[in-house]
Order: sequence, then C-alpha cells, then structure tokens
Amino acid sequence: MADDATWWVSGTIEGMSGTYEKKTFGALLQGVKTMYKTGAMMFKPKSMVAEASFVAVEASSYAELNNGRIYNNQYHLLFEIRDGKVLRVKEYMDTQHAHAIFFAP
Repeated sequence: MADDATWWVSGTIEGMSGTYEKKTFGALLQGVKTMYKTGAMMFKPKSMVAEASFVAVEASSYAELNNGRIYNNQYHLLFEIRDGKVLRVKEYMDTQHAHAIFFAP
C-alpha cells in the first residue's frame, strides 16, 4: 500500500465502517485476527476486471471465530493503483452479516 493509502468500508457499523489510513487499517486488522480460531480469515477472489488505474474484485471470505460463529461474507472491492501500489480501496460487503457475526450478542 502507498504511504498515503486509504481503505473505506461500507455501512454504518461502529468500529468497522468508515475510512481508514494505512496505519489505522493495519491496527484494525490486527485486532480482528485475534477473534479467528486460526488467526486468519480466508479471502478468495472470484473475478477481477482492470481498467486504467482501477481493479474491481468480487470475492468471498471464510473464518471460524473463537465464539463458534462462521464469518462467510461476499465482497465487491474497488482498488485504485498508483505507481504500482494500492492508493485507495472501497470495500462493499453484507454489513448485516458482519454485524451479526462480530457484534450481535
């Protein structure tokens, strides 16, 4: 990622949605990985389309959480590339599923 990169997550989920700078997004990911049984989430691209400095990706995720829940979300990501590095990412996902798995009692 470029030093001035940003990652935007769709929705209105406090602690998840919003725009993150490179450093703060890295911290968010470090915190979330402690919730996964294996310490990692599998992220599988399904299709990609590239044009100029943009790459659109359709993907899915899978992770078993320590609380017994399964996180299996669907994504559309839009990457903007500058000088061979990721400058911006826009992440669209099923926010209702994310909230139910990570935040619901």
